Amino acid sequence: MTRLYGTRGWLILGSAAVVAFVLFPVFNLLVPADHPLHLSNFWVTLAGKILCYAIVAVALDLVWGYAGILSLGHGLFFALGGYAMGMYLMRQIGREGQYQSDLPDFMVFLDWKEFPWHWWNSEHFWWAALLVVLVPGLLAFVFGFFAFRSRVKGVYFSIITQALTFAAMLLFFRNNTGFGGNNGFTDFKRILGFPITTPGTRMALFTITAAVLIAALLLARWVVTSKFGRVLTAIRDAEQRVMFCGYDAVHYKVAVFTASAVLCGIAGSLYVPQVGIINPSEMSPANSIEIAIWVAVGGRGTLAGAVLGAGLVNGAKSYFTVAFPEYWLYFLGLIFVIVTLFMPRGVMGLVARR
Repeated sequence: MTRLYGTRGWLILGSAAVVAFVLFPVFNLLVPADHPLHLSNFWVTLAGKILCYAIVAVALDLVWGYAGILSLGHGLFFALGGYAMGMYLMRQIGREGQYQSDLPDFMVFLDWKEFPWHWWNSEHFWWAALLVVLVPGLLAFVFGFFAFRSRVKGVYFSIITQALTFAAMLLFFRNNTGFGGNNGFTDFKRILGFPITTPGTRMALFTITAAVLIAALLLARWVVTSKFGRVLTAIRDAEQRVMFCGYDAVHYKVAVFTASAVLCGIAGSLYVPQVGIINPSEMSPANSIEIAIWVAVGGRGTLAGAVLGAGLVNGAKSYFTVAFPEYWLYFLGLIFVIVTLFMPRGVMGLVARR
């Protein structure tokens, strides 16, 4: 237990669990809507969305903070997990769509007569859960294997991951791929038989997301404190020396890159039913860059900093995009410049100094 976190760390983690599993459900479901302490569904959804982003930030911190691999393609893995879950949710609409067809509305509009091959078995939740893990994981494994075996690293790896994300976004924008084109998937009705918009279902999704984030933190902490994690850190600091010691750096980098992609896919699958939409814009290269900013702001190589950075940046985004929407991107750029110049270890670095 102490290997993962000290007393202070467990207290913080326990306090966060109490907030997520006790206070949020009480103030949302039990406190009357007209009471000043009532927590509205809006805040539950917003918090759930930020928790999904925090899982992605932890995933990127594993590869960037500990292995020194700056991937600008994690938005793709996040979106693929979201699309896998979105296909299942679209099948659950049944004949309740606008055209009252077994096919999703966008397929009827495009005059499709049957589901394309990649929608096979998508009406089953277990199949969707399998795709959430396998699709991002397999893509990351194949891509990572050839990239790392070819000794692609540094800014070159960042560029090709961004190119991969951009290519996938263009592919998913096409109507003939069967993923809804630029509109994507939306208008979900239910999940596992439960109406998706009821307060109880939304709270269940929130608590599941919080549990996954805590589990991801503990798993990631276990990995980075193990021998595997120490080798990753050594690869980050001196890859040639690690290879001279007899370790195959390619295997370690492929393994952590694949695990990170799977975490992103899981986060995407939790994001879609809470937000209610998934479209190709989630694959935008700008989104992947923003994920890197979350980690940089919080402090890379800390895990907890990734969660903190995701919360701070997305909290600021939620405010600025409403109050000053035209200035948000400038503010985001300013944050990155300030962190790069004056806070190279992020917010967690400032905390550690004290």
